[in-house]
Amino acid sequence: MTDAHHESQSVIRTPKQLIAAVLAGFLVPIITIVLLVQYVGNTTRVGAGSESQSDEAIAERIKPVSDIGFTFRDANAPKQLQAGADVYKGVCAACHASGAAGAPKVGDAAAWSARIGQGYDTLVSHAVNGIRAMPAKGGNPDLDDVEVARAMVYMANQSGAKFKEPEVKANSSAAASKNEAMAAPAATPQNAAPASAAAPTPAAPAPAPTSTSATAADAGQKLYASACVACHGAGVAGAPKFGDKTAWADRLKQGKDVLYEHAIKGFQGKNGIMPAKGGSSASDEEVKAAVDYIAAAAK
Repeated sequence: MTDAHHESQSVIRTPKQLIAAVLAGFLVPIITIVLLVQYVGNTTRVGAGSESQSDEAIAERIKPVSDIGFTFRDANAPKQLQAGADVYKGVCAACHASGAAGAPKVGDAAAWSARIGQGYDTLVSHAVNGIRAMPAKGGNPDLDDVEVARAMVYMANQSGAKFKEPEVKANSSAAASKNEAMAAPAATPQNAAPASAAAPTPAAPAPAPTSTSATAADAGQKLYASACVACHGAGVAGAPKFGDKTAWADRLKQGKDVLYEHAIKGFQGKNGIMPAKGGSSASDEEVKAAVDYIAAAAK
């Protein structure tokens, strides 16, 4: 009984022990919290009280958004020519990645071997000027000849060729014009032409005006024969064939304005791709005339 009685007694036997236990119950949690706060406070802070709001820090954070290389570009600076791989991805891959319209796929050495055998100059000429279903400059008339040549070299070298990267030639015509302007003598009383020689001659009678519609139709037919026939003549790459009323029925229902926009700006359809202006450098009015000519044959 005596042992059991002692075991059941509390650990706290005196008032001092009770006070110490109460103080420990309060102080231990408080000290723990203080230590945790100090530990967290010693880490790097990104809010108030740090340098994260300084002008330098803010400028560094927003730099990728506010300055991506276009802000200070000089519009009058020479054009930056694209690399062959970039031109291929943006233009040529539409056909040469999948083999559409009979285009040789990049990396297919068998399909490229005969073409590579024609030589560098021939391939560049075909790429720049177009051949059969291949539109001039891949359908992007804004490309420089050097960019087109680089794309051709990139594709050919990926398919077994060993062509060298084309060199950028200086604009000799601009230099020649500048030299001519510098060499031309200024007009003086001694070398000025006599008044009688400078007098304008009577203008020749103006030719009789021709019909505007007839001129537009002729321009449309010429553009079709030089550019559009490459695809619309045989229905290449999903292009509706010339004169096929069934293939053109739904397209004509869209209206002339839609057809004009697709022909001028280019269009990616379900069955194929229409390059801008058929890959030609024709004016918008000439393209519209060609659309009218093709549409008239499908009605």
